[in-house]
Formats: sequence, C-alpha cells, structure tokens
Amino acid sequence: MSHETQVKHWHVTYNNIHNLIRRCTPKIAAEFTPDLMVAIGGGGFFPARVMRTFLREITDNKTLQIQAIGLSLYEPVEGVTEQKIGEQVIRTQWLGANAGQMLVGKRVLIVDEVDDTRKTLNYALVELKKDVELELLTRPEADRDALRAATKFGIFVVHNKKKPKLAELPEGTPYYSGEDVDDVWLDYPWESTDIEKHDELAALDVENAAKK
Repeated sequence: MSHETQVKHWHVTYNNIHNLIRRCTPKIAAEFTPDLMVAIGGGGFFPARVMRTFLREITDNKTLQIQAIGLSLYEPVEGVTEQKIGEQVIRTQWLGANAGQMLVGKRVLIVDEVDDTRKTLNYALVELKKDVELELLTRPEADRDALRAATKFGIFVVHNKKKPKLAELPEGTPYYSGEDVDDVWLDYPWESTDIEKHDELAALDVENAAKK
C-alpha cells in the first residue's frame, strides 16, 4: 500500500477487514492451528470473532473459544495522565485467576487490529507466558518441560505498520498480518459513530490514492 504514504488518515471498512482475515486464515490454520484465541480489547475483538468463524470452518474445531484481555497504550485510562498515554501499557482486563490453567498445553493465537509500536503485543505475550510459568509450578516437575514445549503463542494483526518497533517478539514466534501498511493513522469502523460517512471517506481514500 505504497499509496498510503500520501494519506494522513486511511479509513478501513468492515468488508476490507473481513476479507483480509478471510485470506490470511487458511495459512494460520495450516501452520499454527490455534486451540484458543486471546483477543486484545478493544481493537482485537471484531477481528478475533471473524477469524473464529473461518477457523471453525477450516479446522472443523467447533469448540474454538475466544478469551479477552484489555490493554491500553493510547486510550485514556482512569488514573493515568495524558502525558503518560503512549508510554506504558496499562492492563485493564485479564483472564482471571485460572489464566495459566487455561493456557498450558495450548496453541494460543493473540489477536489485535494493528501492530504499531509492538509494545502492546510484546506486553501481552510476556504476561501470558508468566501465567503459564506460574501454572507449571503447580504441576508435577517431571511434566513441566513437556507442557512448556506444548504451550505455543502466535500473533495475528489485521494491519502491521512498516516502521521501527519499540519492542521485539521472541525469535520464532509465529506472526501473521492481514496486510503490511505504511505508517499512517488507521481509522477503524468501530471507532466511528457514523458508519455511512466512514464508508464514504474510505471510498474517497481509495479514489484519491488511485489518482496519485
């Protein structure tokens, strides 16, 4: 999407997101085949729900579930000053006391809408792995290495921004993006209160980009 270098804002439609997920899901199903999905709220909720539909169809896993965590980097959170927004990831919702039990031995796909600085994704992965390690301490020592090896985490984002990241994922982490885009401000449809106007602006973005 090299045309986006000329666009300050790029409006993304529900249909566009749906189709990016549809095209990417067969690769994820073949290579990773998640047992559980963890959606990062609020941007990861819609993509995770759409992807689950395709994964259930492709893998015939009708019991595939989505769990939700809440992380905030750019959105206002009570008790966090405006100056701190964007500097640190704030946990607003987590999996609960049995988080590790839910994760151990599973292939877990973490889902978000955009990989911008990668700080949020890195935080989610590190903290979920901590939950796994805490759970392993409750298991027989002889079983821990096998359970740790069987617990795998992958990442899916609808959009990956082609820019330097402020955090890295562990080497070998399965990583999938629906589309790699330039460093523009992505306007998602769930952020709009007027979806018809949003879709009009999205069509105009495409039209203007085609003229450049």
